Amino acid sequence: MIIGFLKLAIFGLIGLTVVYLLLSAYSRSVQREELEKRFDAGDGDGPRDAYIEEGMRDYERGLRKKLIWLVYIIPTAVFVAVFYGLNFG
Repeated sequence: MIIGFLKLAIFGLIGLTVVYLLLSAYSRSVQREELEKRFDAGDGDGPRDAYIEEGMRDYERGLRKKLIWLVYIIPTAVFVAVFYGLNFG
């Protein structure tokens, strides 16, 4: 039983890591595209590359980047709650 649980946990974390990496790459891509559109619309100052890099640094410190960690937290919490409820509740 413990071996089966460990397999489930390992493969579950591998799956969540793949989802996290894909979601993170997509979010960065969307943010970069938004910055490019803003600069092209005339909202940016200075060189285009510097404006985009500054915006990406702000993104890395921002809330949206941190919220992507919920990919790990929410499914794990739901699994633990269901597991506890079915076995001990």
